[in-house]
Amino acid sequence: MMEIAPLAQQLSDTPDAFPDCCLAISRPFLDYLASILPGPPGVTVSIGSGSGLLEALLAHCHTDRTVEGVEVNSTVNRYLSERDLNVVGGTWDLHPRVASATAWMFVYPREPTLVRKYLDTYSDGAIATVVWLGPRADWPDYEPCFRHSTFTDLELPEDVGLAPYEMVAVLRRSR
Repeated sequence: MMEIAPLAQQLSDTPDAFPDCCLAISRPFLDYLASILPGPPGVTVSIGSGSGLLEALLAHCHTDRTVEGVEVNSTVNRYLSERDLNVVGGTWDLHPRVASATAWMFVYPREPTLVRKYLDTYSDGAIATVVWLGPRADWPDYEPCFRHSTFTDLELPEDVGLAPYEMVAVLRRSR
């Protein structure tokens, strides 16, 4: 397990690329995420957490946020503790842990079909917020996944500390 504290020291006010994360990360972006993700007793599950860098930095910088990952292979994870990583059997496998999470994050997901499958299978659970993070150019492929879901309250915030080519979509359950 890699030590997260030295990497947290490298965070700046501008988005920087880290070798173990697709997303450019900044201090303001982590603050923004913490402001929209649930506090205790809520749990955020990052589906496709990869190395776990973003998730571990978020939990390190905002100790009142609980963030877990879901990943296909536990050897990819370098930053999340074993107790915070949920492993699935394959790229199309779903993890039932998401049913009790209050928020989900999809960070640079590879396939809209998997996002749709999670929404179809587990959106009746405790989930209140879904955060999609990725390249602006990919959002049109993913937006239809949410169009007919219970998450239609869409927010596309700007200037939250991401690289100019990246974006965040925050979806909340329709009231």
